[in-house]
Amino acid sequence: MNTFTILFLSLLALMLLTQVWLAQRHVRHVIRRRRAVPRAFAGKIPLKAHRKAADYTVARTRFGRTEDIFEAVILVVWTLGGGLEWLDRFWRGYGWNDLATGTAFMLSVFFIMSILDLPAAVYRTFVLEQRFGFNRATPALFAADLIKKILLMFVLGTPLIMAVLWLMQKMGTWWWLYVWGLWMGFSLFMVWAYPILIAPLFNRFKPLKRGNVRKRLVGLLRRTGFRSRGIFVMDSSKRTAHGNAYFTGFGKNKRIVFFDSLLKTLREKEVEAVVAHELGHFKLKHVAKRMALMAGMSLAGLALLGWLINQAWFYSGLGVTQPSAHAALTLFVLVGPVFTFFLHPVFAWGSRKHEFEADSFAAEQADARALVSALIKLYKENASTLTPDPLHSAFYDSHPPAPVRIARLMNKT
Repeated sequence: MNTFTILFLSLLALMLLTQVWLAQRHVRHVIRRRRAVPRAFAGKIPLKAHRKAADYTVARTRFGRTEDIFEAVILVVWTLGGGLEWLDRFWRGYGWNDLATGTAFMLSVFFIMSILDLPAAVYRTFVLEQRFGFNRATPALFAADLIKKILLMFVLGTPLIMAVLWLMQKMGTWWWLYVWGLWMGFSLFMVWAYPILIAPLFNRFKPLKRGNVRKRLVGLLRRTGFRSRGIFVMDSSKRTAHGNAYFTGFGKNKRIVFFDSLLKTLREKEVEAVVAHELGHFKLKHVAKRMALMAGMSLAGLALLGWLINQAWFYSGLGVTQPSAHAALTLFVLVGPVFTFFLHPVFAWGSRKHEFEADSFAAEQADARALVSALIKLYKENASTLTPDPLHSAFYDSHPPAPVRIARLMNKT
């Protein structure tokens, strides 16, 4: 066992212990506060809804803990257990060139990972979500979605993997710069193409009907100088009872999308306030900052891989005997999360900071009290816990805890 193997196993064990410990803290914290609605939400969230949110959070956290353990075991099987080694030998047995062999190898890894995740997805949808009244998907719809996702993986993944491997094999020492450029171009293309090419494969999008809601939103867009390709309603209720709204697209292809269930829950002022919050992310350059961070991290990661690809201990330390571009890239993708796990709190902190800033923007452009009431309704309808464990929340949550977020907004009214 070489030094890198020991380092990998140590970090993996530390990551898993941290995940389990944080999950246990979170479960205990939520259960202890299940009996009573927090004072700040008394009279706004019924006790029954509060207890449902607690039970839902506990169930999801416990299942997530099981998934974390399973994923750690699978990662060891893939690497030190010889899974990737066996698969590499299998495809090399066909005698194809390096490009074809590498592409087949990587596609099969991702396909197998999708199949291994299937039992968890089925349980999550038809047991956990069903138990709490959120699932609306039928087995037929679930199967159709799965087939579409797998087909998309092959249709989009095949040319991308081939292009990346070709650059790794042909562009010499600085191949990682070319791959970074390709990856950034592909990422921007996906952000642009998703709303018009991919999302419609899974949902129907209809323009928001004329009326007071649309009138308010058009006025908000004009006040903030935001241009979009339209305001759409998505038929999310055929899959889930959860409500949400989001912005999607890039450049002139931006659009606002509402879950149909959300519009049935919120009043006109509340819808306007929610959209104002999302607009804040764009106007305050949060989206651009996140993209810049992603670009910087991917560049640093590929530069690191450019060095690791020539280190024999990198392969042998993770259970692969024959160095290759496809083996290096696959190993890097699989084990990368282990080495970056403890950066989670930093990214979560940055995301929560952006949420506070977007809330402030919304309070200036719309009614702060309407945003508060909209958030409370969303917490209730989505069964979001009002009492997360502070340490668990600080480590993982991209949004501030409900009491902290509401308190800040109330100070702006």
